[in-house]
This record gives sequence, C-alpha cells and structure tokens, in this order.
Amino acid sequence: MPAEKTDLILIGTREKAMSRWAALLRGVNVGGDTALPMAQLRQLLKDIGFRNVRTLLTFGNAVFDVDGLEAPAIEALLEQEAAERIELSMDFLVRSDDDIAALVSANPFPDVAGARPDQLVVAFGRGAAPADLPQRLAAFYDGSERIVVRGREMYIDFPDGQGRSKLWSAVAKLKLGGIGTARNWNTVLKLHAALQR
Repeated sequence: MPAEKTDLILIGTREKAMSRWAALLRGVNVGGDTALPMAQLRQLLKDIGFRNVRTLLTFGNAVFDVDGLEAPAIEALLEQEAAERIELSMDFLVRSDDDIAALVSANPFPDVAGARPDQLVVAFGRGAAPADLPQRLAAFYDGSERIVVRGREMYIDFPDGQGRSKLWSAVAKLKLGGIGTARNWNTVLKLHAALQR
C-alpha cells in the first residue's frame, strides 16, 4: 500500500486520544512457513506509521502507539500491510493497554500466577468465546485443566503443563471457528509492563 494511502487511513478516522496497543500474531515462528524476524515486524509497524514500536520475545508480540483507530481497524490494517509489504498472510489480534490491564486484574487464578506462571495461559480471541465453553468441554473431555471464560479471553490453568495436554484438540472438536492465539502469564505480564507509559 502506498504511503499516502496509509496516511489517509490514519488521519481520516475519528479523532481520539493517542492509545498504546499490543499486537499478538498468531502462529509466528512456531514452525512451517511463518518465520518472521522481530526486526522485520518492528520495521513493518514503523513503516505503517505506528510510533514507539517495541517487540517482545520471538513469537510475534509487539506494542506501539497510534491514534484515531480502534482495534478492528488496526487488525485489518496490519493484516493487509503484512500481506502487501512482506508477503506474509497472518492473523493479528490487537488489545489496548486498558484491555491488557483489565485482563491482568481479572485473573481468576492468582495462585497459579504466583506459583507457576508458565502454566497459566490466556487465549485471546477476536470475538467472545462461548461462556459455556467449560461445560461443553466437560461433556466429553476430562482433563485436569481449569478454564474460565471472560469476554474475548479464556484463562486456562494447565497443572500438568501444556506439553501432553489434549485440551487444544478437545477445543478444536467444538468447531468454534474464529481466530485466536495464546500466551502464558509470563508473556502477558511482559506485555502489560511494556504497555505502561
């Protein structure tokens, strides 16, 4: 997309105070053909016109400032620009600094967050997860995980770790559709810290 078209998108939307955002990429650098160096991701975000860009870890986490856009518009812009500028088709899920702060505060498993944060996972969805998801899973899945759904996020305690868990396969059987990605609590806290001004 030419620079002038991007500028029109950023300027031509309803004015709003500058916001800090987190972008979570789905399935990046976990095998297959979705390799994306974080330096390339940072450059993409800067080229689009985002400011104060920073990436975290190697699995597609970035924070940045942009004004005048809401999450759905940012997601669409990122996906379009990634396809056009670096020829990668990938899904972006975007959350504001307030969104991340709220989900940290709403954590239903503070004991797990303190004792074994690598086994507490937040699954981020583009749309709201079904509130009755845990009950629907319990009808045919008897794993040790504990699940709490809150809006677009699902908090999951993996007491035996994710390595041998069959939870994701069970969730896939429900054929919920939609786009989602997951981060462990350590990463969520890193995102939360990076989003603070």
